[in-house]
Formats: sequence, C-alpha cells, structure tokens
Amino acid sequence: MTTRGENPFFSAIRATFTRPSWLFLPFFILTVIVIHFTNYRIFPFGIIRSRIGQGTPVDRDSCSGLFEAPPPRAVVKSIAEFGGVNDGETSNTAAFRRAVEYCRGFNGRSGCQLNIPRGRWLTGSFNMTSDFTLFLEEGAVILGSQDPKEWPIIEPLPSYGRGRERPGGRHVSLLHGNSLRNVVITGQNGTIDGQGKMWWDLWWNKTLKNTRGHLVELINSHNILISNLTFINSPFWTIHPVYCSNVVIKDMTILAPLNAPNTDGIDPDSSSNICIEDCYIESGDDLVAVKSGWDQYGMDFAHPSLNITIRRVWGTTPTCSGIGIGSEMSGGIKNILVEHLNVRDSAAGVRIKTDVGRGGYIMNITIRNVSMERVKIPIKFSRGSNDHPDEKWDPKALPLVRGIKISNLVSRQSKNAPRLEGIEGATFEDICMKNVSIFDLPQSTDWKCEFVSGFSEGVSPVPCPELQISSSACS
Repeated sequence: MTTRGENPFFSAIRATFTRPSWLFLPFFILTVIVIHFTNYRIFPFGIIRSRIGQGTPVDRDSCSGLFEAPPPRAVVKSIAEFGGVNDGETSNTAAFRRAVEYCRGFNGRSGCQLNIPRGRWLTGSFNMTSDFTLFLEEGAVILGSQDPKEWPIIEPLPSYGRGRERPGGRHVSLLHGNSLRNVVITGQNGTIDGQGKMWWDLWWNKTLKNTRGHLVELINSHNILISNLTFINSPFWTIHPVYCSNVVIKDMTILAPLNAPNTDGIDPDSSSNICIEDCYIESGDDLVAVKSGWDQYGMDFAHPSLNITIRRVWGTTPTCSGIGIGSEMSGGIKNILVEHLNVRDSAAGVRIKTDVGRGGYIMNITIRNVSMERVKIPIKFSRGSNDHPDEKWDPKALPLVRGIKISNLVSRQSKNAPRLEGIEGATFEDICMKNVSIFDLPQSTDWKCEFVSGFSEGVSPVPCPELQISSSACS
C-alpha cells in the first residue's frame, strides 16, 4: 500500500522489504551503484533512448523518433582538457577548435562527446564534426565572442544568392556544421548565449557590413538532435537547419529581447523530416518560420521544405508571428503540421508570407488546436514586402498557395479579425477554416480577404464571402 503523498518509487522500494522479493535486494543495490557511478558517456543517451530510442515505443503525439539515437560515445572529454578557461573573459576559441579536431578522429566509430562543465566559456565560432555530442552540464554557459573577427565571413547559401541582410558573404554561426551526421547538442539545461547586442547595435545603427551569424546553423546534415538547453541572445536567427534531414529540436527554451531584430527562434529551411516540439520561445521575430530559399535563387536551387511537424510550442513575439510560413518560400513548402500552438501578446498568430517574385508553392499545411491571447491579427496572409535579393528577380514569378487547413483555433482579446491577402493573378485556393473562434473583437471589425478562395465551417465571427462555402474539404 502506498502512503498518501508518497513517491511511488520509494513505495516500491519499501515494498521489497515486506514481500519475499527482498531476496533481490543485492541486485537492486548493485544497480543503484552502477547508475550512480556511470559517467556522462552513457547518461545523456539513456535519457534520449527513454524518450525516442531504439526499441522503445514513442508517444503517439511525439515526432522525436525521427532522430536515431547513437550508441554511447567511445570517448568523453572536457573542454578543460584542451586548455579551456571558464572565467567568461578568456577566449576559448582555440580550445573548442582543438577539441573538435580531436573528436574528428572518432568519426565513423562510436564518436566523441565534449562536456562543458559549470562556468562561463567565451568563444568565437567553431565547426562541429560528425558522430559528435556537445554536452553542457548544469551551470555551463557558452558565450559568443564580442570580436566580429571571431565570426568569420563565409559564402552565401546558394538558395539565397547573397547574405540575407547584406550583399556578399555572411558571418558564420557560433556553432556551425556542414555535411555532418549524427550530431547531438544537449545537456542539463546549460545555456548558449550569443551576446547579440553588439550585432543588434550594428543593425540599428545601419553600420552592419555583412549578414549577422546565427547561434546554431547546420547545413546539409542528417540525424541531428538539439534538446534540453537554453539559447539566448542570438545575433540573428537562433537555430537554422538548412538542406538538412531528420532533425529533432525539443525541450528547448529560446529567448531574446522582444525588440531584438530578426531573432527568429527556429527556422527550418529547405529541409525535410523535421520535428520541433515542446519549446518555449520569446523573440523579436517569428517563433518558428519555415523557409525554402529566396526568389530566383530558391527557385533554381529547388530544394523544398517537406514533412515538418511543429507541436507544443509556446511563446510571444510583439513584432511577428507564432508560426510563419515564408516569406522565403521559393523552393516550395509542403506537408507541414502545426498543432497545440500557444501564442500570446504577439503581432500575429499564424502567418502565411509570400510576394510577387517568390514563385514556389505552399501546399498541404495543417494547423490545428491553437490557443491565442492578446494577438493583434490571429490569422494573416501577407504580401507586398518588396523584399528581393537583387534586380534579377522575376515579377512574373507568382507563388501557388493551396490546401491550408486551420481548425480548432481560439483567439481571445483579439484586436483584429483575420486578414487574408492573396496576390492578384496567383492561386490562393482550398483555404479551409473549421471551428475557428475569434473573441472580444470590436463590433465593427470584419474579416478582410482578397484574391483567396476556400471554405469554412463553424467560424465566428462570420468570415469573408470568399470563405463562406461549407464543404467536405474542411473535414
């Protein structure tokens, strides 16, 4: 019998002394000793396996099984073994680079884990390697260098043709990787702090020469897990997997000042099989934005974003949206599921962003079970940003938007009704709204729709005429 309020685990232990199973006590004690003295080379993957690992059933409402957990790393090292100093002032860029170079020697085997102990570890950008785990222990903080020279310039992405903010190259991310496999960035809720204010000041002062770096960017990489950490103060987009596959980002806290420019939380870009779940995000831009390249460069590169699940994301952004699709969508975006989204005190809840010159497509988007509070525009389709990489963009390249299903959405203390603005001459069709309730609107506020068509069922207030046809397409 379990005593009221007693932890079931301790109740089970107590029971071993009152039943014949006490004979197994030596085995139990041995197990506790083994667990207690097991070091971090097994501990983190024990956690991963318990959630998403090999041979263990995955919860029905989790997509994290996309990540295939590696075996325990063959080698575990501390950054201190490579000359790292945790005073928050000494540059550890060389130490991190030496450590990763050492770990590179274990590629293709069980790999290598680099532990970051408690303390403040200042560093510039460094490249990760395959079969690699970066593990931040409790109290560990990685700090981004305040010297721009420690964020070198790299080539622009081919699907963008130039830096996103400035022509030419772009600053590399703090944690960077290209063509990697089997990478884990995790820990005991350690922190990576990009110390982005220096970069935001360059933006605000209009003295930025090259596009700012991300906090974490992985390019053309496969089987990636980012979990159980806090990322703060990214100079630009925080997590940017681009041309990647099988990426899981979960149990993350991502924070930036609400006025910090372009500090998106998570931006999957021209990537497939992506899982984003159980994250809290506060930022100066979209909490999550799905992208796939910019104008003619994205169309030519033709690498769509496919099969992306975004689940149980909470957060606020006073300037942008909880979930953004686009506006860089020229390579195509298809098969996106967003559910259990909670957005508050934000400019928009759900936003589809396109423009003349983008081309590409946005298709088969399902957004359901959404809760909003004090969101200015709960649902928004936007256009006309006049944001292009160069003068070679094609004004005849129009986007195709089809199959947007939004259901079971509740918005309270709303300031504006949804605004759905398509593009004249482009296809914006099969827009389905079902069980959508927008509360507390001013009495005279109406939906605004242009160049869109679709269906609705159980929508309040009554949507625009373009969506007032009830159809089985909403089922």
